[in-house]
Amino acid sequence: MSTILHITPYLQLHTARMSDAGEMYALIDNNRDYLRRWLPFIDATTAVTDSEAYLSMVEEQAGRNPVFVIRFYGQLVGLAGFKDTDFDNLRTEIGYWLAEDFQHKGIMTSCVRTLVDFAFSDMGMHRIQIRVAEGNTSSRKIPLRLGFQKEGVERDGEMLEPGRFVNLEVFSLITSAQYSSRT
Repeated sequence: MSTILHITPYLQLHTARMSDAGEMYALIDNNRDYLRRWLPFIDATTAVTDSEAYLSMVEEQAGRNPVFVIRFYGQLVGLAGFKDTDFDNLRTEIGYWLAEDFQHKGIMTSCVRTLVDFAFSDMGMHRIQIRVAEGNTSSRKIPLRLGFQKEGVERDGEMLEPGRFVNLEVFSLITSAQYSSRT
């Protein structure tokens, strides 16, 4: 099933599909130096087949963990979606990344706001979590803008490269009652 979440006339979230593999790989390859600072999978993504393998997994988990490509004026500029969704406890996590040239335009805040609305209304979630590497100030601003509360720090929560761990700040939002999509 393909879903398109219209944010503005020029910004949409499209369900990630295998047909996005080439464009997604090119975006990663063109932003490799920028993205590798915070994303552990960048150096392991060395060919279009790696993006295809990822998208195959995404398609298999689409009912549980929908992932979307971000299209800005039709161009794929990043990804955003859900992971580790737990329907028994009505909780999920949102993850995201955006190419360097599209930073600081409000794109990701708008996309995450839309995903929060989707998680509460369409998925029936009670709790949404975002984890951000300490030092990633741009990414950290997004949950704060949207009313998430910082819960704490997950020490050495992610290995960015062999032997190099980073602490993750954990932010959460509980029920749509405390959230306003106009934030």
